[in-house]
Amino acid sequence: TRIQSHQLWWASFGMDLGALTCFFYGLRDREKILDIFEETTGGRMIVSYNCPGGLMYDIHPNFQNRVKEFIKYFRKILPEYNQLLTDNIIFHERSKGMGVLTLEDAIAYGITGPSARASGFSCDVRKHEPYSAYDKVNFNEILYLTGDTFHRYTARIDEMWESMNIIEQLIDNIPEGSHFVKMKPVIKLPEGEYYQRVETARGELGVYIISDGNKNPYRIKFRSPNFSNLWVMNTISKGNKIADLVAISGSLDLVIPDIDR
Repeated sequence: TRIQSHQLWWASFGMDLGALTCFFYGLRDREKILDIFEETTGGRMIVSYNCPGGLMYDIHPNFQNRVKEFIKYFRKILPEYNQLLTDNIIFHERSKGMGVLTLEDAIAYGITGPSARASGFSCDVRKHEPYSAYDKVNFNEILYLTGDTFHRYTARIDEMWESMNIIEQLIDNIPEGSHFVKMKPVIKLPEGEYYQRVETARGELGVYIISDGNKNPYRIKFRSPNFSNLWVMNTISKGNKIADLVAISGSLDLVIPDIDR
Protein backbone atom coordinates (compact mmCIF):
# COMPACT_ATOMS: atom_id res chain seq x y z
CA THR A 1 0.00 0.00 0.00
CA ARG A 2 2.83 2.42 0.83
CA ILE A 3 4.60 1.66 -2.45
CA GLN A 4 1.53 2.19 -4.64
CA SER A 5 0.72 5.41 -2.77
CA HIS A 6 4.23 6.75 -3.33
CA GLN A 7 4.07 5.68 -6.99
CA LEU A 8 0.92 7.76 -7.49
CA TRP A 9 2.58 10.69 -5.73
CA TRP A 10 5.75 10.39 -7.85
CA ALA A 11 3.76 10.12 -11.08
CA SER A 12 1.64 13.21 -10.41
CA PHE A 13 4.47 15.21 -8.82
CA GLY A 14 6.70 14.77 -11.86
CA MET A 15 3.84 15.56 -14.24
CA ASP A 16 2.96 18.75 -12.34
CA LEU A 17 6.55 19.90 -12.74
CA GLY A 18 6.53 19.24 -16.47
CA ALA A 19 8.01 15.73 -16.55
CA LEU A 20 5.03 14.06 -18.21
CA THR A 21 6.86 10.76 -18.67
CA CYS A 22 6.79 10.24 -14.88
CA PHE A 23 3.01 9.97 -14.97
CA PHE A 24 3.08 7.09 -17.44
CA TYR A 25 5.91 5.24 -15.72
CA GLY A 26 4.51 5.67 -12.21
CA LEU A 27 0.99 4.54 -13.07
CA ARG A 28 2.35 1.67 -15.15
CA ASP A 29 4.11 0.27 -12.08
CA ARG A 30 1.25 1.08 -9.72
CA GLU A 31 -1.17 -0.93 -11.86
CA LYS A 32 0.82 -4.07 -11.07
CA ILE A 33 0.13 -3.60 -7.37
CA LEU A 34 -3.53 -2.75 -7.89
CA ASP A 35 -3.92 -5.96 -9.92
CA ILE A 36 -2.63 -7.91 -6.91
CA PHE A 37 -5.05 -6.06 -4.62
CA GLU A 38 -7.94 -6.81 -6.93
CA GLU A 39 -7.22 -10.52 -7.14
CA THR A 40 -7.31 -10.96 -3.36
CA THR A 41 -9.79 -8.29 -2.17
CA GLY A 42 -11.98 -7.63 -5.21
CA GLY A 43 -11.08 -3.92 -5.02
CA ARG A 44 -8.26 -1.88 -6.44
CA MET A 45 -7.77 1.60 -5.04
CA ILE A 46 -10.40 1.29 -2.30
CA VAL A 47 -10.33 -2.17 -0.73
CA SER A 48 -12.69 -3.45 1.95
CA TYR A 49 -10.52 -6.19 3.40
CA ASN A 50 -9.67 -5.52 7.05
CA CYS A 51 -12.49 -6.03 9.50
CA PRO A 52 -12.99 -6.59 13.25
CA GLY A 53 -11.51 -9.99 14.01
CA GLY A 54 -9.16 -10.24 11.04
CA LEU A 55 -9.57 -10.18 7.28
CA MET A 56 -12.58 -10.61 5.02
CA TYR A 57 -11.01 -13.50 3.08
CA ASP A 58 -7.85 -15.58 2.85
CA ILE A 59 -5.20 -14.27 0.52
CA HIS A 60 -5.43 -15.48 -3.06
CA PRO A 61 -3.29 -18.57 -3.89
CA ASN A 62 -1.33 -16.41 -6.34
CA PHE A 63 -0.73 -13.60 -3.83
CA GLN A 64 2.72 -14.55 -2.57
CA ASN A 65 4.10 -15.42 -6.00
CA ARG A 66 2.76 -12.22 -7.57
CA VAL A 67 4.18 -10.11 -4.78
CA LYS A 68 7.60 -11.73 -5.19
CA GLU A 69 7.45 -11.16 -8.93
CA PHE A 70 6.59 -7.51 -8.41
CA ILE A 71 9.44 -6.96 -5.94
CA LYS A 72 11.90 -8.54 -8.38
CA TYR A 73 10.54 -6.29 -11.14
CA PHE A 74 10.41 -3.07 -9.12
CA ARG A 75 13.94 -3.41 -7.75
CA LYS A 76 15.15 -3.16 -11.35
CA ILE A 77 12.70 -0.41 -12.32
CA LEU A 78 12.94 1.98 -9.36
CA PRO A 79 16.39 3.29 -10.41
CA GLU A 80 14.67 4.60 -13.56
CA TYR A 81 12.80 7.06 -11.31
CA ASN A 82 16.17 8.61 -10.51
CA GLN A 83 17.14 8.79 -14.17
CA LEU A 84 13.86 10.45 -15.10
CA LEU A 85 13.48 12.94 -12.27
CA THR A 86 15.69 12.67 -9.17
CA ASP A 87 18.95 13.38 -11.00
CA ASN A 88 17.52 16.01 -13.33
CA ILE A 89 19.28 19.36 -12.91
CA ILE A 90 16.09 21.33 -13.60
CA PHE A 91 14.33 19.35 -10.87
CA HIS A 92 17.18 20.14 -8.48
CA GLU A 93 16.81 23.85 -9.15
CA ARG A 94 13.07 23.68 -8.51
CA SER A 95 13.30 21.61 -5.32
CA LYS A 96 16.55 22.14 -3.41
CA GLY A 97 16.23 24.85 -0.79
CA MET A 98 12.55 25.35 -1.62
CA GLY A 99 9.79 25.26 1.00
CA VAL A 100 12.06 24.55 3.94
CA LEU A 101 10.23 23.06 6.93
CA THR A 102 12.25 23.29 10.13
CA LEU A 103 12.18 20.59 12.77
CA GLU A 104 10.58 23.02 15.20
CA ASP A 105 7.79 23.92 12.77
CA ALA A 106 7.20 20.27 11.87
CA ILE A 107 6.56 19.48 15.54
CA ALA A 108 4.56 22.66 16.18
CA TYR A 109 2.21 22.04 13.25
CA GLY A 110 1.81 18.34 13.94
CA ILE A 111 3.39 17.30 10.63
CA THR A 112 3.88 13.54 10.36
CA GLY A 113 4.99 10.99 7.80
CA PRO A 114 7.77 11.49 5.23
CA SER A 115 7.15 15.26 5.19
CA ALA A 116 8.15 15.45 8.87
CA ARG A 117 10.96 12.92 8.72
CA ALA A 118 12.61 14.93 5.94
CA SER A 119 13.00 17.64 8.59
CA GLY A 120 14.62 15.27 11.07
CA PHE A 121 11.46 14.55 13.08
CA SER A 122 11.54 10.89 14.12
CA CYS A 123 7.83 10.11 14.16
CA ASP A 124 7.33 6.75 12.46
CA VAL A 125 4.61 5.00 14.45
CA ARG A 126 5.84 1.65 13.13
CA LYS A 127 9.10 2.27 15.02
CA HIS A 128 7.87 4.06 18.14
CA GLU A 129 4.70 2.04 18.80
CA PRO A 130 4.97 -1.13 16.67
CA TYR A 131 1.71 -2.81 15.72
CA SER A 132 0.80 -5.72 13.45
CA ALA A 133 4.10 -7.39 12.46
CA TYR A 134 6.37 -4.32 12.55
CA ASP A 135 8.14 -5.52 15.69
CA LYS A 136 9.21 -8.63 13.78
CA VAL A 137 10.98 -6.92 10.87
CA ASN A 138 14.09 -4.83 10.42
CA PHE A 139 13.82 -1.57 8.51
CA ASN A 140 15.24 1.94 8.62
CA GLU A 141 13.27 5.04 9.49
CA ILE A 142 14.16 7.41 6.65
CA LEU A 143 15.35 10.70 8.14
CA TYR A 144 16.84 13.81 6.55
CA LEU A 145 17.74 17.13 8.15
CA THR A 146 17.26 19.76 5.43
CA GLY A 147 13.46 19.74 5.35
CA ASP A 148 13.23 21.12 1.83
CA THR A 149 11.18 20.01 -1.15
CA PHE A 150 14.01 17.84 -2.48
CA HIS A 151 14.41 15.81 0.71
CA ARG A 152 10.68 15.36 1.15
CA TYR A 153 10.94 13.84 -2.31
CA THR A 154 13.95 11.60 -1.61
CA ALA A 155 12.41 10.43 1.68
CA ARG A 156 9.57 8.82 -0.26
CA ILE A 157 11.88 7.29 -2.85
CA ASP A 158 13.91 5.74 -0.02
CA GLU A 159 10.74 4.53 1.68
CA MET A 160 9.84 2.49 -1.40
CA TRP A 161 13.15 0.64 -1.05
CA GLU A 162 12.50 0.05 2.65
CA SER A 163 8.96 -1.17 1.94
CA MET A 164 10.34 -3.80 -0.40
CA ASN A 165 12.75 -4.91 2.34
CA ILE A 166 9.85 -5.22 4.80
CA ILE A 167 7.72 -7.23 2.36
CA GLU A 168 10.56 -9.64 1.60
CA GLN A 169 10.91 -10.42 5.31
CA LEU A 170 7.21 -11.20 5.68
CA ILE A 171 5.94 -12.66 2.43
CA ASP A 172 6.99 -16.24 3.21
CA ASN A 173 5.91 -16.01 6.85
CA ILE A 174 2.20 -15.31 6.57
CA PRO A 175 0.52 -17.47 9.23
CA GLU A 176 -2.58 -19.57 8.75
CA GLY A 177 -5.67 -18.02 10.27
CA SER A 178 -9.16 -19.01 11.29
CA HIS A 179 -11.66 -18.85 8.47
CA PHE A 180 -14.33 -17.55 10.80
CA VAL A 181 -14.09 -15.31 13.83
CA LYS A 182 -17.39 -14.78 15.59
CA MET A 183 -17.89 -11.18 16.64
CA LYS A 184 -20.54 -9.70 18.87
CA PRO A 185 -23.27 -7.97 16.83
CA VAL A 186 -22.75 -4.82 18.93
CA ILE A 187 -19.27 -3.80 20.08
CA LYS A 188 -19.32 -1.73 23.27
CA LEU A 189 -16.21 -0.01 24.54
CA PRO A 190 -15.89 0.31 28.31
CA GLU A 191 -16.27 3.85 29.59
CA GLY A 192 -13.13 5.89 28.99
CA GLU A 193 -10.96 7.58 26.38
CA TYR A 194 -9.09 5.67 23.67
CA TYR A 195 -6.58 6.64 21.00
CA GLN A 196 -5.04 4.31 18.44
CA ARG A 197 -2.78 5.36 15.59
CA VAL A 198 -1.13 3.76 12.58
CA GLU A 199 1.48 4.96 10.11
CA THR A 200 -0.02 5.58 6.69
CA ALA A 201 1.91 6.58 3.57
CA ARG A 202 1.29 10.27 4.37
CA GLY A 203 1.68 10.16 8.12
CA GLU A 204 -0.16 9.39 11.31
CA LEU A 205 -3.79 8.33 11.08
CA GLY A 206 -5.36 8.26 14.52
CA VAL A 207 -8.77 7.38 15.92
CA TYR A 208 -9.80 9.08 19.18
CA ILE A 209 -12.87 7.74 20.94
CA ILE A 210 -14.65 8.85 24.10
CA SER A 211 -16.98 6.12 25.34
CA ASP A 212 -19.68 6.40 27.97
CA GLY A 213 -20.19 2.64 27.95
CA ASN A 214 -23.09 2.64 25.48
CA LYS A 215 -23.06 1.04 22.02
CA ASN A 216 -22.47 4.40 20.31
CA PRO A 217 -19.37 6.44 21.23
CA TYR A 218 -19.96 9.76 22.96
CA ARG A 219 -17.37 11.37 20.67
CA ILE A 220 -15.19 10.07 17.85
CA LYS A 221 -12.49 11.89 15.92
CA PHE A 222 -10.39 10.69 12.98
CA ARG A 223 -6.99 12.36 12.96
CA SER A 224 -5.89 12.51 9.33
CA PRO A 225 -2.29 13.48 8.45
CA ASN A 226 -3.34 15.67 5.53
CA PHE A 227 -4.99 18.53 7.45
CA SER A 228 -1.85 19.32 9.45
CA ASN A 229 0.40 18.75 6.46
CA LEU A 230 -1.64 21.21 4.39
CA TRP A 231 -1.81 23.79 7.18
CA VAL A 232 1.95 24.36 7.07
CA MET A 233 1.90 25.53 3.43
CA ASN A 234 1.60 29.20 4.32
CA THR A 235 4.67 29.00 6.56
CA ILE A 236 7.03 27.12 4.27
CA SER A 237 6.00 29.04 1.13
CA LYS A 238 7.06 32.45 2.43
CA GLY A 239 9.81 34.01 0.33
CA ASN A 240 9.23 31.73 -2.63
CA LYS A 241 7.60 32.50 -5.97
CA ILE A 242 4.07 31.55 -6.92
CA ALA A 243 5.51 29.14 -9.49
CA ASP A 244 7.28 27.30 -6.63
CA LEU A 245 3.95 26.44 -4.98
CA VAL A 246 3.51 23.54 -7.37
CA ALA A 247 6.74 21.89 -6.22
CA ILE A 248 6.27 22.73 -2.54
CA SER A 249 2.69 21.48 -2.30
CA GLY A 250 3.47 18.43 -4.41
CA SER A 251 6.28 17.45 -2.05
CA LEU A 252 3.76 17.27 0.82
CA ASP A 253 1.76 14.56 -1.03
CA LEU A 254 -1.59 16.04 -0.05
CA VAL A 255 -4.97 14.40 -0.52
CA ILE A 256 -7.28 17.38 -0.31
CA PRO A 257 -10.64 15.55 0.26
CA ASP A 258 -8.99 13.89 3.27
CA ILE A 259 -8.48 17.14 5.21
CA ASP A 260 -12.10 17.56 6.31
CA ARG A 261 -12.35 14.49 8.51
